[in-house]
Amino acid sequence: MTTAAARAVDLGNLWTLPGVYAPQADTHLLAQALHAEGITADMDVLDVCTGCGALALLAARMGARVSATDISRRAVMTARMNAARAGHRVRVLRGDLTGPVAGQRFDVVVSNPPYVPAPHARRTRSHSPAVAWDAGPGGRQALDRICAHTRDLLRPHGVLLMVHSGLCGVEETLRRLTETGLRCSVTDRSYVPFGPVIIKRLPWLLAQGLIGADEDTEELVIIRAERS
Repeated sequence: MTTAAARAVDLGNLWTLPGVYAPQADTHLLAQALHAEGITADMDVLDVCTGCGALALLAARMGARVSATDISRRAVMTARMNAARAGHRVRVLRGDLTGPVAGQRFDVVVSNPPYVPAPHARRTRSHSPAVAWDAGPGGRQALDRICAHTRDLLRPHGVLLMVHSGLCGVEETLRRLTETGLRCSVTDRSYVPFGPVIIKRLPWLLAQGLIGADEDTEELVIIRAERS
């Protein structure tokens, strides 16, 4: 289990426009995994669901050529603004998940996608901030699509690093990635107190059997998947 000290990767001084997902515990856990991956200047990195651009900028500071995607116009504006402020070149594209980079290949794909279970289907064209975390009744609307398309985005020996909650099925993610031919495992995990979104929908989550009545923490996991 990761400690707070182990997660202390400097994400820099970031601005976040209203309605854009700001770095939280999942961002920091994924940043530690990305930092440990040993990014070098000859690598191409893709950040899917970039939000304010924190992970994209971390990869850029490590020397990589970086692309990033997000469905939110405000997120794209924020990531571009943060890249300009930091003096790094990051290609930030607006679009749904991996769609904007279809047909391209990368050495590392990193993603902190929407994964919070919600009573309704995810509205990908919504302007609500909830588009950054709501992921349908099982929490897998974005996850399943990323699992299905990642292999085609990776070069030989390329790596996917993805963070998500234990609420939406860690074993299901591992199964889906394995079925595409990737070697995958959980490489890190952390437990954090329930945040405002989870607390607000606790009655629904309890009714769905996704959490127990005595639970007050959420498991976050890092999935690492590698193409042969």
